[in-house]
Amino acid sequence: MESHFTLADLEPGQCGRIERIDTSDPQVQRLMVLGLVEQTPVQFIRAAIGGDPLEFRLYGIALSLRREQARKFFVSRIAAHD
Repeated sequence: MESHFTLADLEPGQCGRIERIDTSDPQVQRLMVLGLVEQTPVQFIRAAIGGDPLEFRLYGIALSLRREQARKFFVSRIAAHD
C-alpha cells in the first residue's frame, strides 16, 4: 500500500482510495462528515488557476479542498474504475 501519497499529490484524472487521515485539524473532521473517510474512492478533477483550491469527485459530487486540507488525506492510487 502506497499511503504516503496524499490527495494533493494526485494528477488530474487520477483516482485514489483514502487509506489514512490526519484528524488533528478540526476542519478535516468536518470534511469527514461530507464523506471523506477511509476506504472512500476519490478522483482528482482539476486545480484552480494558481493551484488552489483542488476539485475532487466522490460519491457523484464535486468537492473543492484547499491544498493544505488535501494533504491531510493519505491515499493509495487506484484505477479509475475501481
